[in-house]
Amino acid sequence: MAITAQEVNKLRQMTGAGMMDCKKALTESEGDFEKAVDILRKKGQKVSASRADRETKEGVAVTKVTENGAKGTLLTLTCETDFVAKNEEFGAFANTLLDLAVEKGASSVEEILALPYENITVAEKITEMTGKIGEKLEISHYEVITAETVVPYIHSNGKLGVLVGLTNTSGTDVEEAGKDVAMQIAAMNPVALDKDGVDSSVVEREIEVGKEQARAEGKPEEMLEKIALGKLNKFYKENTLLSQSFVKDNNKTIAQYLDSVSKGMTVSAFKRVSIG
Repeated sequence: MAITAQEVNKLRQMTGAGMMDCKKALTESEGDFEKAVDILRKKGQKVSASRADRETKEGVAVTKVTENGAKGTLLTLTCETDFVAKNEEFGAFANTLLDLAVEKGASSVEEILALPYENITVAEKITEMTGKIGEKLEISHYEVITAETVVPYIHSNGKLGVLVGLTNTSGTDVEEAGKDVAMQIAAMNPVALDKDGVDSSVVEREIEVGKEQARAEGKPEEMLEKIALGKLNKFYKENTLLSQSFVKDNNKTIAQYLDSVSKGMTVSAFKRVSIG
């Protein structure tokens, strides 16, 4: 099949690989982008682990936590340009939508859109604002978590939000520890809380990639499974939150850091949402 220059450029933006390598991978995968990414990885190309976040959108992320600290919400309102995203009215509208969602107990974007807003619905208000501003607006994410203590974090660019749910929070430095972990999540983008939370399809994919890499290095066939499992354990350490090295102290994992702040304290859930 014919591969277009636009498709090649899209894969290059997703992976950072060279143009010719991307074209060859897309040709081999018959245009399947996920298969093309795996082909590049198996050939030793360095591929970004945060592909899912790379969208050409602008907007703001806003958070809200209940007074008792046990429930946190995160909403992103997106638009077409950075100019609109930085407008005070746009940011105020995002916070108004979040306040309304929390007040009414909404649990999804669809429920928010159906809520009454003045004499119309939220969906209709967004359409109205689109006409006023001149750009498409959209509630792209809405996340809710509950825990003993929920700590929110918005990155300085306003386009990345994190919620961290903590348990066994009897210590005095819980908020600071929660923010440290939230900033870790923002920077390192873990795929799951621990290895038990990693999707089985991801595990299978990592094992397959590990085998292919070992095979390409000339390792014996009978050793491929063992080598791939070793690479999988490294993947867990680098990509699951509690096993990651704490960025402020590489001698501790996140699990060890939290336990040192308050005995038994750990993360029960987290959400990370990024725009753009």
